[in-house]
Amino acid sequence: MVGVRGPIGRPTLSRRSKILIGIGVALLLILLIGPRVVSIITDWMWFSDLGYSEVMSTMITTRIVAFFVAAIVVGGIVFGGLFAAYRGRPDFPPVSGPGDPLERYRAVIGRRPWIAGVIPAVLIGLVAGLIAQASWATIQTFIHAESFGEKDPQFGMDISFYAFTLPFIRLILDLAFIAIGVAFVGNLITHYVFGGLRLGGGGRRGGLSGPARVQLAIIVGVFILLKAVGYWLDRYDLLSSDRRGDIFTGGTYTDINVVLPSKLILMAIAIVCAIAFFAAVALRDLRIPAMATVLMLLSALAIGVIWPAAMEQFSVKPSADSKEADYISRNIAATSDAYRIREGVDVKYEDRWTSAPADPAKVNADVATLSNIRVLDPAVVSKSFVQRQSLKNFYGFPDQLAVDRYPVQENGTKQSRDFIVSARELDPRKYNDNQQSWINKHTVFTHGNGFIAAFANTVDSPATDAASGTDGGGLPKFLVSDIESIRQPGYKNQPIQVKQPRVYFGEMIANVDPDYAIVGSADGKDREYDTDASTYTYTADSGVALSNVGTRLLYAIKYGERNLLLSDAINDNSKILYNRDPRDRVSKVAPWLTTDSKTYPAVMADGSVKWIVDGYTTLKNYPYAQRMSLSAATADSRAENAGQTARQQADEEVSYVRNSVKATVDAYTGEVTLYQFDTSDAVLKTWMKAFPGTVKPRSELDKNKDLLSHMRYPEDLFKLQRQLLTRYHVDNPADFYRANNFWSVPNDPTGDNTQLPQPPYYFTAAAPNTPGKSQFQLTSVTTPLNRQNLAAYITVGADPEGYGKLTVKTTPTDSQTVGPRQAQEAMKNAVARETTLVQGSVNITFGNLLTLPVGGNGVLYVQPLYTESKAGDSAMPKVFRMLTYYKSPVDGQVRIGAAPTIGEALKQVGIDPGAATEPDSDGSEPKTPDEKPTTPTVPNKSGPTQAQVDALDAAVAQMDAAQKSGDFAAIGDALKKLKAALADYPSGN
Repeated sequence: MVGVRGPIGRPTLSRRSKILIGIGVALLLILLIGPRVVSIITDWMWFSDLGYSEVMSTMITTRIVAFFVAAIVVGGIVFGGLFAAYRGRPDFPPVSGPGDPLERYRAVIGRRPWIAGVIPAVLIGLVAGLIAQASWATIQTFIHAESFGEKDPQFGMDISFYAFTLPFIRLILDLAFIAIGVAFVGNLITHYVFGGLRLGGGGRRGGLSGPARVQLAIIVGVFILLKAVGYWLDRYDLLSSDRRGDIFTGGTYTDINVVLPSKLILMAIAIVCAIAFFAAVALRDLRIPAMATVLMLLSALAIGVIWPAAMEQFSVKPSADSKEADYISRNIAATSDAYRIREGVDVKYEDRWTSAPADPAKVNADVATLSNIRVLDPAVVSKSFVQRQSLKNFYGFPDQLAVDRYPVQENGTKQSRDFIVSARELDPRKYNDNQQSWINKHTVFTHGNGFIAAFANTVDSPATDAASGTDGGGLPKFLVSDIESIRQPGYKNQPIQVKQPRVYFGEMIANVDPDYAIVGSADGKDREYDTDASTYTYTADSGVALSNVGTRLLYAIKYGERNLLLSDAINDNSKILYNRDPRDRVSKVAPWLTTDSKTYPAVMADGSVKWIVDGYTTLKNYPYAQRMSLSAATADSRAENAGQTARQQADEEVSYVRNSVKATVDAYTGEVTLYQFDTSDAVLKTWMKAFPGTVKPRSELDKNKDLLSHMRYPEDLFKLQRQLLTRYHVDNPADFYRANNFWSVPNDPTGDNTQLPQPPYYFTAAAPNTPGKSQFQLTSVTTPLNRQNLAAYITVGADPEGYGKLTVKTTPTDSQTVGPRQAQEAMKNAVARETTLVQGSVNITFGNLLTLPVGGNGVLYVQPLYTESKAGDSAMPKVFRMLTYYKSPVDGQVRIGAAPTIGEALKQVGIDPGAATEPDSDGSEPKTPDEKPTTPTVPNKSGPTQAQVDALDAAVAQMDAAQKSGDFAAIGDALKKLKAALADYPSGN
């Protein structure tokens, strides 16, 4: 394979060897670059299909320009350093002897000096180009930066400088450091190889040639000047310092009064040091720059490290509460602005809530709250949806359902009522063996079928006995809009009407890899499963056409699937649908957005089903604003166990968050629409300039009344604000530093993992600032730091009127109000005997524990208790008891209710049940009772008699003995006696 030697004795390759090597290199490049090229082409087709091709073209253009500019400039600087050293080499390099190891390198480089200079420059240029292209967002925001109209408290710079300008300057400075640093190393090595730099030792005298001295001095001088620029920019980074990160983010007393002056001193020393190196060019004396370098290093240690540490330890810490007061005030102000928790603007505080007893008349008249009490937990009833509404094994529902509201006709008027909602989607994980073929998974089972809703404030009928064999009682009351139901004559009278129930895009459909469906028919024969009696062909314009072999080949490579080329199921009209999760679609067309971890479906007035996705704009460094981890702040017991559609926020830190975009994704067409929501957000304005036309202005959203009526306040943002309000409700710097009035987000008392925070809850209740008016809200509570009693109730409006306005009701600090865990324990104890009796035959689940302000000063805790069969595949949770906990304003006594309906449970704690929505056994919509008792009924507090207790104990003992014996007849007799004992035993005690 090796040919004859060349003229200077080097071996040469044969023609065949060169061809084989060329083929190998080509294959390697194809393997390395091919998938990326295929991904870019298919992404372009996908973006074009959605009408967002300008987004991708802008990103690609920015990346390409940034790559080549950085690569050429940095590579050119590196090459210049190497070329200058080569040109300045001595004519007769010194030779240490016949075995001089450098002679070999000189000979190799001397034969191809350009290659020796170009290869390092190209490699470093490629690295710099890759770094620059990855920072395309930094470049775009710098070019299109919008002013915030707010200035930092230290330097008076607009916040846009920190958000957009400073990151870009840092990028340029980092690339310059890379270029100059590598150029210095390359120049130094080249001079050494060619004798411009000689090391002493072994009787030899070291030395430095004139060109080497000049070039190295200039390069080092430039590097130190860049360092001086870095010192100048470091001053601005101090405003996002984490020196006291355990207390607050931002410049501290030490940062502003010690570190800031030290940066200026070090900058001045760096400039002097750079001048000394430049002077060495003319003075031909390296002692001055050497001394300057030593001075700079010692100064950096003494002034930059030792001095701030000493001041912090011996001056600041002994009196930190007073010295840090001004800087804590800055942090409070900036954090309140960055996260929209400004008192009097975004947050209204109501102090000493519950300090006075509630007015019974106002409590009983609080129809807005009592008629909307949510009895269904969206994180529990998913199994009921699956058992009653999934229809087929390949349909499913998320483990956690959504809460939304729709107008319902009640007593001649329309009332907004909460519903537990979900789309009936394909669940690819549930295909059986016969359905696992490629044809079935990607061309037959292509879409879900229907929108399912259940009244949140009622069930089909009251629960009877947890262990009874009845198929009903405590189950959701469904409203169904699917292919069959929309054909029924009475469908037009339903409060929720869907005209196109087919779901091609959703959060469960996309829960498989690879996620794609192939739709379309050329022969007039429908291929897609629709119902057992019908098939269907997708009719929307969405999807990338697979009409030519080239496109099919690209997607065959993309998914590694040869059937995309060979299958006759694909025809000239076929299209491929992919990226079907609504959150993914929004994230791809708006890569500068952070999407909320939750999405939910809503039915619009035109009968379409649209997924609503909340989008955030974020910044990492907002001067003095508290930095938070997105993943840590948004974690709770439900987020950790969200099941197959779970999304958790990325583990990144932010110091500024705005819910700036409301996005919709059509469940049938996949169309993505972005609406501007926050008109004051400078970050969104900047991105709207960078990608003009991609986000519709707020005026377009205001015209979309359907979307406005279904908007929810996003959970992740509320969790961030809730976490911040545990500290930032304190506006006194001294109190803030001492943390003597901080709160905690309580752990969820109902979940399996009670070490995770309690999630916030959606429901409709009385508007906090408008008595008698109902409002859809997102709520949570806090407790005093490391305590269990109630500290505050936090709620935010989610209806268009009052949207985003936070209300914080704080309890008195000189007395204690029962908190959620305390109420939960009390209610569990109250039903302990009853739950113990039935645990042998069913599983017990405590649903979400809701905290409801009633009648002004009243606090009502409500919780559903579910029973569920132990038969796993057919298990279906039923509302067995509604638990209530309430301190009566009449006699100050705490009462606990436990009854099959919420009305009975309210009655047991002394609240008029007339406003409560009760189950309606005839299957119609739930009704609110017209007749109301004039006075609340106070339950009997006497408790069970001794005879009742003895009878129940005897029945339990008989049941235990019968179960151990295995005698079915004895078990039947024991069960009858147990039922009789339970029926005679008073509830609520």
